[in-house]
Amino acid sequence: MARAVWVRSALSVAAAAAALVITACAGPSAGPPAPPAPAVSLAPKVIEQASAYRAYMARSAAISPAFSDGAAVSGALRAAAAYEPRQLVQGAVAYGAIAALQDPAYVAGVRTFSRDVTQRQSIAQAIIRNPAYALSFPGAPTAAGLVTTALGEDGRRVFEQGKQVKQAAYSVQHFSWSKADVANRDIRLAQAKSLSTMPLSGDVAESFRLQQAAGGGAPLGVVATQPAAPPYSPLVVRSLALAALAVLGEAGEANLAQLTSVMSEPVAGSCLNMSKLNLYQCLAVSKPHYEDVFCMGQHILMDTGMCVLKGAGAPAPLNVLTSPLTVASATPVSTAAPIASPTSGIRKP
Repeated sequence: MARAVWVRSALSVAAAAAALVITACAGPSAGPPAPPAPAVSLAPKVIEQASAYRAYMARSAAISPAFSDGAAVSGALRAAAAYEPRQLVQGAVAYGAIAALQDPAYVAGVRTFSRDVTQRQSIAQAIIRNPAYALSFPGAPTAAGLVTTALGEDGRRVFEQGKQVKQAAYSVQHFSWSKADVANRDIRLAQAKSLSTMPLSGDVAESFRLQQAAGGGAPLGVVATQPAAPPYSPLVVRSLALAALAVLGEAGEANLAQLTSVMSEPVAGSCLNMSKLNLYQCLAVSKPHYEDVFCMGQHILMDTGMCVLKGAGAPAPLNVLTSPLTVASATPVSTAAPIASPTSGIRKP
């Protein structure tokens, strides 16, 4: 009996010794596994801003220059004027960020720093303080190329459509209805101003598509021919910054206040505000319907398209001799002051 106890004790000691040897061979404990990187995502409100931007740009690019009567002109004018400049800029940055997230190299470059909670929060704060910090990640040039392509295509489509609408200010003069004065001109001007303060709404299907694209679930369909070379426009920089925050897991609903500051770009906003001022001045002196067609083509569609093109750092259309934005004074002019008609000279000789 004593011998059995001794054997069992000896085996226990041997087992313990073996365990120590195995532990020693295994080296120091690795500790708990590193947490996974957060999922790439943008807050639903940011997705909605991108969707609203896309809805406006698509609607404006679809305005037909084949006007049949004054009612058609009035309806198109209301649709084209219905955007608030600050929101449109924020939507453009949001859409640009989704385009940047299509670049695997950029996403991978940012994700390298996303596993450690303290590190990623520190980097996120650095980006919020200075969005240009996002340019330091690998893949930034190719991501910037995607942003420039995505926003540049939108701006170019609206600009080119504006050229056709502006040309229609000449062609519709073959019809007597176009020479009749617009009824309730003051109300029409006030309505254009009111529509310029109302928030845009996005399309549900487009919002879903953009959400999928932001999370890597479906391609956005934007293809850049080559990386963009620096320096980058402020709109592109802020798009990359927002994309980086999405990869870091710092672009959720809880971060909306900070995201809004990243999405607010004053240069493009100033351009769009000037476009609106030129529109109001144009409508203030416009009388017949064909002059409203001119105001819409030039100061809503062409000017807005050019603002987006310039904001994206995309080249201006080759057939533009002078930017339509150069007609704007550096100092805003009150619409109540007497001004020369912006539509003078559009009548055919």
